[in-house]
Amino acid sequence: MGVEAYHYSCVIMFYLFLITFIVPHAKGEHFIVGDSYGWIDIFDFNNWCDGKEFHVGDVLVFKYESSLHNVLQVDSTVYENCIKDSYIQRFTSGNDSIILEEGGAWFMCGVDDHCENGQKLHINVTP
Repeated sequence: MGVEAYHYSCVIMFYLFLITFIVPHAKGEHFIVGDSYGWIDIFDFNNWCDGKEFHVGDVLVFKYESSLHNVLQVDSTVYENCIKDSYIQRFTSGNDSIILEEGGAWFMCGVDDHCENGQKLHINVTP
């Protein structure tokens, strides 16, 4: 292989790297759940969703005191019934970022009776 062909191959590999690793990680709009209130148990998250559109690649940011709350990503049945021990993912950092995928997304707090008191969020994510 000549020097020019080698150089050309390196350039192609570099661009493939960019396409493979950089482009898919581009993020959409960031939404801080609950805005300045954050993820707390005395907030109307249904009202917070009004007027917002969520798209694939957008990011939900849950900010909360990790000793008081958590975030459980759940399915619709678990969400409706506030079942705390059946979740898809559990987040506990107090500053969790979740990239949205198409379809419905359901979240709730699994601490004490927070879910039953309204600390839960359902959104629809469009392409």
